[in-house]
Amino acid sequence: MMFAVAMTFIDQTIVSIAAPSIVSQLGLSSSGMQWVVNAYLLSLAAFFAVGGRLADLWGPRRVVVAGTLVFVVSSALCGCVPAGDYALTWLVVFRATQGLGAALLFPAALAVVVAVFPVERRGRALALFFGVTGALTALGPLLGGWLTSWTWRAIFWVNVPVAIVALILTALARISDRRRDEPLDVMGALLVAAGMGASVLGFQQASYWGWDSAATWACIVGGLALLYVFCRYELRTRHPLINLSVFRDRAFTVDALVLFFSMLAFVPVFFFASVYAQVSLSASPNQAGLYLLYFFAGFAIASQWGGRILDSKGARPSLKIGCVLGAVGFALWAGELTDLSMHDQWPYVALAGAGIGFILAPASTDAVNRSIDASYGEVTGITQTVRNYAASVGLAVFGTILTHTMTDRVEDTLRKSGIPSDTAHSVAGDVTQEITGQADARAPTGDSPVATAMRDSMPQIRMDFAEANQWVFYGMAVALGVAFLCALRHPAGRQPATAEQTPHQAPVA
Repeated sequence: MMFAVAMTFIDQTIVSIAAPSIVSQLGLSSSGMQWVVNAYLLSLAAFFAVGGRLADLWGPRRVVVAGTLVFVVSSALCGCVPAGDYALTWLVVFRATQGLGAALLFPAALAVVVAVFPVERRGRALALFFGVTGALTALGPLLGGWLTSWTWRAIFWVNVPVAIVALILTALARISDRRRDEPLDVMGALLVAAGMGASVLGFQQASYWGWDSAATWACIVGGLALLYVFCRYELRTRHPLINLSVFRDRAFTVDALVLFFSMLAFVPVFFFASVYAQVSLSASPNQAGLYLLYFFAGFAIASQWGGRILDSKGARPSLKIGCVLGAVGFALWAGELTDLSMHDQWPYVALAGAGIGFILAPASTDAVNRSIDASYGEVTGITQTVRNYAASVGLAVFGTILTHTMTDRVEDTLRKSGIPSDTAHSVAGDVTQEITGQADARAPTGDSPVATAMRDSMPQIRMDFAEANQWVFYGMAVALGVAFLCALRHPAGRQPATAEQTPHQAPVA
């Protein structure tokens, strides 16, 4: 199961490294490239609840196989995208179906792992699961940098051999396929997908439509309204997509809140840090991958400690430690961004990663342990929906912050170089779109006053980008601070093993 989900973790980071090459060769805009990244995460968030439920209804082995096939076919098609007017549409569509495959695969795989281990050993088992898969995620930046030097299309094709091995191992594992004879809540699935899609669209487009745009708020408010309707509908239907009664458990609700606020930083940090490394630090894609490896070094080590703490003392101590370390790590990292030295930043990068490591497995495992009135697959679907919705919102909100701050700073830099205000504003917007979309800080050619001023200002523009990223990373530190306040509300102690299952909740493996 760890091998099966490895490619879904790798895919969350590998595209960020290859983004400059993809944009350059296909001629995409920065907003288009952000949608290539966001389509995957949004699809994950929208369909995770469906994937968890299908694992219960159809059996985990069938859903693991189905998810793997959907994912790998979509990956191959992403690598075959044709150049031209339909390139963006092609990539976004098949990145979304990639996300659908991952949403089917991950809850089913995790439900298998959860059901195999008793509650008193589950913390260490899932710490290993999340630690190893998290370490495999570290391969994304490294593998992305190496493959991109050959062709960016290979970042999608690499999933094909991984999927083949995963399918062989799944067959050899002889996973049982216990199913529940209940109907799928189709209306609930449509409501949750539409609600999440609309709300994230509003956040995503806010930097382009503007926060004062009616379209922005129509999407955000409309999406949240659909999610409210979804919750009301789930409380009335006989066989809901999500059993909302699990939120009556205070610990489960706290786990979900901590996951939400910590995941605002966890996935977005890969995109923003990799682009920062390539623009402000003038790093190659391979060097940017090594930069992110520091994060995963801290993450992998801390996830093992967090699992042991969960088994011995419960989730609360690990969550509190993780939130504090994460908040401090991201804040110190933000303060070092303007020094433009990768060597000086690595301790804070690793500290931020350790904070997330202490949070991810314990919060996810503790939430599953409290699935008294729901199945493992269903509760895993809930927690993963929360995680990936938060990642989509984080990308959108922090992307807006970066775009506006960068534009203001570059405009000020160009005005100081003698460029008229109107021209400076227009050029600053173009520069921001180029840099945030392509990680391209190359100086423009030509002899015009604007081109000359741009060449003279490139060192300062690199600094402007570093300063703009400081706001993003401080925002991530604030998110971890809010997660700490939520963690304080977590009840102390371990979840009793006697409350783990009810008769209708038979193990899925």
